[in-house]
Amino acid sequence: MAHYPFSSALVTGASSGIGEVMARKLAAAGVPVVVVARRADRLRAIADEFDGVDVLVADLLTMSGQRAVVERIADADRPIDLVVNNAGFGTNGLVHELDPDRLADEVELNVAALTRLSQAAVAAMVPRGRGWLLNVSSVASFQPAPRLAVYAATKAYVTSLTESLHEEVKSHGVHVTALCPGLTKTEFQSVSNTDRYASDFPDIAWTSPEHVVDEGLSSVIANRTLAVPGTQYKLLSAAANVTPRWMKRRMSAMVQRA
Repeated sequence: MAHYPFSSALVTGASSGIGEVMARKLAAAGVPVVVVARRADRLRAIADEFDGVDVLVADLLTMSGQRAVVERIADADRPIDLVVNNAGFGTNGLVHELDPDRLADEVELNVAALTRLSQAAVAAMVPRGRGWLLNVSSVASFQPAPRLAVYAATKAYVTSLTESLHEEVKSHGVHVTALCPGLTKTEFQSVSNTDRYASDFPDIAWTSPEHVVDEGLSSVIANRTLAVPGTQYKLLSAAANVTPRWMKRRMSAMVQRA
């Protein structure tokens, strides 16, 4: 059984995918976990399986949902050691053809809600001199992504914000890491209308949610600024740092048209 330094955790987007695997792995290790999502039945299934799991049903697209999670993070009588901001979604397609309300919701969840919860986390952790914040970003944050333009832009924000917070609080005993997975088989594909990726990309391009979670947890414990699961994506992110922006745009557009 894995051993973690956290005495408690809170995971958003815990009803499926990376968030669900994260919540289950922490709970299996004996870490009390607050699981956050809209789908109460899925959260309760986790709570029924493990001891020490608290269910917090909240829609992070709403101000009331965000406030409920902020209040739980800020509760000094029940301190949270690890906050995992995993909730988010993407939208595939040409921006001029997409639903503007959906794109606004994407920005609200991926950017605004994550920012509010990140601020609440570090505000609670810095005075204690202890804490871990793991923000789930994406390798899409390292380059433009035509047809996933808003998603990539929101994740670029997440990575940048997280890097800044890492520097701000590292002297206070608080660890902040951006987890930047590549292609991972979760519900993300069906929600973002990218189901075709399963057949368009070879098996070597995919990472498992379990590997992504392990990389994220080990990296935030070690206080690494960025966690990029998979050798293929480590190489990709390194190449992105030295590739001219015009070339990254062209290459990304070619991949999407393939």
